[in-house]
Amino acid sequence: MRLSQYFLPILRDNPKEAEIVSHRLMLRAGMIRQEASGIYAWLPLGLRVLKKIEQIVREEMDRAGAVEMLMPTLQLADLWRESGRYDAYGPEMLRIVDRNKREMLYGPTNEEMITAIFRSGVKSYRELPKNLYHFQWKFRDEQRPRFGVMRGREFMMKDAYSFDVDEASARISYNRMFVAYLRIFARMGLTGIPMRAETGPIGGDLSHEFIVLAETGESGVFINKDVLNLPIPPETVDYAGDLSGIVTQWTTLYAATEDVHDAARFEAETPEAKRVSTRGIEVGQVFFFGDKYSKPMKAMITGPDGVERPAQCGSYGVGVSRLLGAIIEASHDDKGIIWPESVAPFTVGLANLKVGDDATDAACEKIYAALTKAKVDVLYDDSDDRPGGKFAKLDLIGLPYQIIVGPKGIAADEIEVKTRATGERETLPLGEVIARFSGSVWVS
Repeated sequence: MRLSQYFLPILRDNPKEAEIVSHRLMLRAGMIRQEASGIYAWLPLGLRVLKKIEQIVREEMDRAGAVEMLMPTLQLADLWRESGRYDAYGPEMLRIVDRNKREMLYGPTNEEMITAIFRSGVKSYRELPKNLYHFQWKFRDEQRPRFGVMRGREFMMKDAYSFDVDEASARISYNRMFVAYLRIFARMGLTGIPMRAETGPIGGDLSHEFIVLAETGESGVFINKDVLNLPIPPETVDYAGDLSGIVTQWTTLYAATEDVHDAARFEAETPEAKRVSTRGIEVGQVFFFGDKYSKPMKAMITGPDGVERPAQCGSYGVGVSRLLGAIIEASHDDKGIIWPESVAPFTVGLANLKVGDDATDAACEKIYAALTKAKVDVLYDDSDDRPGGKFAKLDLIGLPYQIIVGPKGIAADEIEVKTRATGERETLPLGEVIARFSGSVWVS
């Protein structure tokens, strides 16, 4: 993408309304624009990251055996009355009446709707297990939306819902999602620590929040620091096998949010040198709630004994839009964002330091064409900005690599390559730069 054709409204100064790093940098880097309190427009750079995060989540959900679908944002109030949650949910729910006087709501979550969909299509244990998921915008009318996308009113979530014939098989489904979540966050350069947590308005008696440690997090957390060194399950993990060993490994060491923290247990189980008390950002949560919804909504399954019983269910959420903030909080410096390559909006920023110089323009065009052909995401800064402005812009938006092309370097067949995360710089001939990033042999 050529910057001259792109929409990237960079802000020079820190916005006064931004209280934390991620909010400040997302606004400055032209990723989002506030439209109302807690509601944002996603500008092109931000949307590219959002889509890359979504794709990682999708790949891991599919690998774990879940099936993607899409449910609407608006839901009938009558569905929520079936479960008993309509009046109990609280003022965070945005309630709506349409022109025909039907009571509706902008969905904060989808347990009722997916249960109704399931009961209309599955009747026998032979059709189980099932795990259905979707990506959808949610709305929760937060009293004090703050911190940008970290605590907005409208947000993108991946929510999945499992259905099983009995509790034993439902816990197997729970374990699959637990393991998939470990992989999802690791692929984004994060350590998502599963912690015992309150189930809140979702309900049930088993839940883990996945927390990324950050001083700006909304939750107080207490962990044994050894949990930070536990191995992430590999891509080859067998989701059809027994995953309980992995879950046990990740839940044996103490890790809990302040809501369920047991100080006496923490001290008894964790050596003093390994006790960590800090704050964290919730990026996902998994729940097993049994028949909380299937029983009142009569989502019945005929078991192998011929007896009808409510399906055993769980739900599994990932805060897709919130993850952008969490990644930035975990990966930035005083110059701007440092994106992990897996979610970066572009892999390479190509800076032409003297637009209009024939040799410099020609070299940049060769690099841009070769990398584009090799399907490398490149943002080519072909603007008339001064070199200092281009460097500051590339550091701010945090692309993993910068290729810097100027007339002096071209005259000596020297092009500078900078790695954003480390600041390391090296000088290479044009052909080697193209070969390195395109993965092919350069032929002049």
